[in-house]
Amino acid sequence: MLRMNQTKQNVQSAADAAATCATTLLCDRHPRDAVAFTVVDDGLNALDLTYGELADRSARVAAALAGLGVGRGDSVGVLMGKSADLPSVLLGIWRLGAVQVPLFTAFARPAIEMRLNAADAKVVVADADQTEKLPVTGERDWKIVQVGGRPPERPHWYDLDELLSSAGPVPDPVEVGPEGTIVLLFTSGTTGVPKGVPIPLRSLASMQDYLIDAVDVQPTDVYWNAADPGWAYGLYYGVLAPLALGRRNLLFQGAFSPATCWRVLRKFGVTSFAAAPTVYRALRANPETSDSAAVPVRLRRAAAAGEPLTPEVVTWARDALGVEVRDHYGQTELGMVIANAWRDGLREEVVAGSMGRPLPGWSCEVLSDDSDEIAPTGTVGRLAVDTHQSPSMWFAGYLDAPEKTAERFTSDGRWYVTGDTALRDEQGRFHFSARDDDVIIMAGYRIGPFDVESVLVTHEAVVEAAVVAAPDELRGEVLTAYVTLRQGVEGGPELVTELQKLVKSEFAAHAYPRQVYFVSELPKTPSGKIQRFKLRAGNATGAA
Repeated sequence: MLRMNQTKQNVQSAADAAATCATTLLCDRHPRDAVAFTVVDDGLNALDLTYGELADRSARVAAALAGLGVGRGDSVGVLMGKSADLPSVLLGIWRLGAVQVPLFTAFARPAIEMRLNAADAKVVVADADQTEKLPVTGERDWKIVQVGGRPPERPHWYDLDELLSSAGPVPDPVEVGPEGTIVLLFTSGTTGVPKGVPIPLRSLASMQDYLIDAVDVQPTDVYWNAADPGWAYGLYYGVLAPLALGRRNLLFQGAFSPATCWRVLRKFGVTSFAAAPTVYRALRANPETSDSAAVPVRLRRAAAAGEPLTPEVVTWARDALGVEVRDHYGQTELGMVIANAWRDGLREEVVAGSMGRPLPGWSCEVLSDDSDEIAPTGTVGRLAVDTHQSPSMWFAGYLDAPEKTAERFTSDGRWYVTGDTALRDEQGRFHFSARDDDVIIMAGYRIGPFDVESVLVTHEAVVEAAVVAAPDELRGEVLTAYVTLRQGVEGGPELVTELQKLVKSEFAAHAYPRQVYFVSELPKTPSGKIQRFKLRAGNATGAA
């Protein structure tokens, strides 16, 4: 394992200290005049937030929440978008030793209520435009703190600014120790019911390592993690890791559009960009207009996570962004563990279709389908983390779900089984195949949908594609493809034939999709992951 530099050693020792408050580690120890976040609104106006400002305001937030009875170990739901208030609210929660429960702003009421009930939340802090999603009656009556706007006159409903103006003494920072939970984040539910993942303080060391090793964020970089902090990649690497390292991140408040994304990259001189593959595909499908290209894109690093990165995006990015996009792999339960790393000493040439190698602190293998033995090189099997050889491993189990936890670990506890399938090539690089539930078995052949999707998106008419299994009497299962097309392109029988021939010639003759449906959009989680189980259930409309 490569030796950690001094910055990593400092954060590691702080995160491992038995007497540590998360807010001390993430905020109070940094220079007060250093910028922590630059908040950018729809009009591309910017507001810098310094660590000193965050320390002062989060202390008042902590006092306000303490006045509502929040203390160490209590859960606080946070239903907020990217804003100047968000970091202060989070740091205020952690200053009390309390637990943040992230709630994505695209959630409907049932998803929000499920998470609040499962977390046994005491208080919910919500933006004014999100409070209508909060149930006012039900299993529990939560104390609701509204951010912005005039709150309704209801019991247990409070205005944040009023609470701040009347808050009592600022409580001392609460020490939670390395195993203390600071966040309870629920999985996306891509393949089942969302599960609660307790995130301990010591996970911060692994999170900041990712920014150093995989993304190579430097003190002089303009870093922008475009993912939403309601989900793991945005929270871990857009809030927690930058705070741990003392690195600035942009918080863009507006709705995503390719045109706006291009403008932010240029106006703010972004040099390090991290986003879901969906963002890069949208940029590729919506190139810049000539007048916007007067100011060059200044990227020196680009990373993608959340879904596999198809090779054509990598090729496109070299010309359009001036830098290749590097594929990175991780999970809510782990953070990022495998990557085509950017840091000097780790960086090597990207091999098309590979997600790279395990990062320092992680050891991964591919296990056979029918045993816990390591699979032969080049064989698709179960992707697993060797817990005995992975000092960065922090996940210990799901909230109140021992059976689900047991499914993740082998009986001897050595292997954490991710639920993804992959292969390792002769050079030791890992190649993603599919989620276990997404693998297609056709006439005895195992087919990963990603392999077929990667070919389909190389067609000039295709923006995105998802491939799932359909039952077949003769072969057991056959492939069905759902495809979104570029604006102005019409789907029809001729295009179906073209796509089928493309797969036959570029991947395998037996693995072409028997049915191709053209749809306006693919079902996705709010974090951008394709929900293939909905396609298997027929929850998509379009023309064949």
